[in-house]
Amino acid sequence: MLSAAKRLAWFSLLGACLAAPQARGAGTGLTGMWLDQSGKAGIDIEPCGTSVCGTILWLKEPLTAEGKTKLDIHKPQASQQGRKICGMTMLYNFTPDGDGGWKNGYIYDPASGKTYNSNIHLSPDGTLSVRGYLEFTFLGKTQIWTRPAAALPRCS
Repeated sequence: MLSAAKRLAWFSLLGACLAAPQARGAGTGLTGMWLDQSGKAGIDIEPCGTSVCGTILWLKEPLTAEGKTKLDIHKPQASQQGRKICGMTMLYNFTPDGDGGWKNGYIYDPASGKTYNSNIHLSPDGTLSVRGYLEFTFLGKTQIWTRPAAALPRCS
C-alpha cells in the first residue's frame, strides 16, 4: 500500500498528464490575460470546451460619464442589449490551425455591436496578433495585444 505522500505525488502526476493534452490544444502561451491594443480592456483567454474563448475581465474605465456600469448598448439583438461589458465573452470558437495560431473564431466589438470572423496568432515576441475580418482575411484589421505589466483587478 502506498503512503499518503506517495499517493499525493501519484495523483499530482496523473493530473498533470491528463491536463497536458488540453493545455497543448489550447496553447499554453495563449491562455491568460491580454491587454487589447488600446490598453483599455483586459481579455482573459482560456479553453472553453474544445475551442478557445476570451472574456473581458478588466476595463480601464468601467463606468460611464454618469457613473454607471458600461453596458452593451450596440448589440443588434434587443434581448442582448444591456449586458455588462465587463464579464462579456468577446472571443469565441477559436480552434488550433496547426501552425501556431487559432482560426475560425469570432470577435465581438462592443463599441459597434458587430461580430467579425477572426484568427489569432501568438508572435515570437510574445505579442498576440488578433485579426478581425469580413468574409476574407484581406478585408480586415489586425490588432496587437500585449500581456499586462502587472496583474489587473478583475471587474465585478
